[in-house]
Amino acid sequence: MVQPLSNDHQALEKYRAYLHLLATLQLDRRLRAKVDASDIVQQTLVQAIGGWDQFRGQSEGQTAAWLRKILAHQLANAFRDLKRRKRDVRRERSIEGSLEQSASRLQSWLAADQTSPSQRAIASEQAIELANALAELPEPQWRAVTLHHFEGWTLQQVGEHLGRSPVAVAGLIKRSLETLRQHFQAER
Repeated sequence: MVQPLSNDHQALEKYRAYLHLLATLQLDRRLRAKVDASDIVQQTLVQAIGGWDQFRGQSEGQTAAWLRKILAHQLANAFRDLKRRKRDVRRERSIEGSLEQSASRLQSWLAADQTSPSQRAIASEQAIELANALAELPEPQWRAVTLHHFEGWTLQQVGEHLGRSPVAVAGLIKRSLETLRQHFQAER
């Protein structure tokens, strides 16, 4: 029988969109057809719930870092399963580093240099909030923003990937940013 989640476990749910964004950014385009970011995130949250009693973090930043580490292991396992070769610890560390870079890009998109621990904690909370707001966008807008702003693709590359013109992609991104701006202004 499945036990209901405690409030602590339910609190992990707010990280779902954040983890999904990070997982999507890490999945190679060729693997996206074979590995679903949502499945990886679900496995990450299940493992986190299973290890919740061992987690000693006290802040959102620590929780996000712990979840990124679990996500990195889940991604490494997915890659290993697809490649059917022994796990290479160096590759797993590389995935953890890439996730940290993706999380840093997400945080840097929100604010410039944070030097104090409290500023970094606020940036981490904002990154989670941004990921949740991005998840509410229509799929084409979400995809255009993540490819252009987080993966650094040109409008031409995004357009080719989405089957749209660069002008149409620019429109998608503009509407997305307006929606996000309105979301964050309403939150204040």
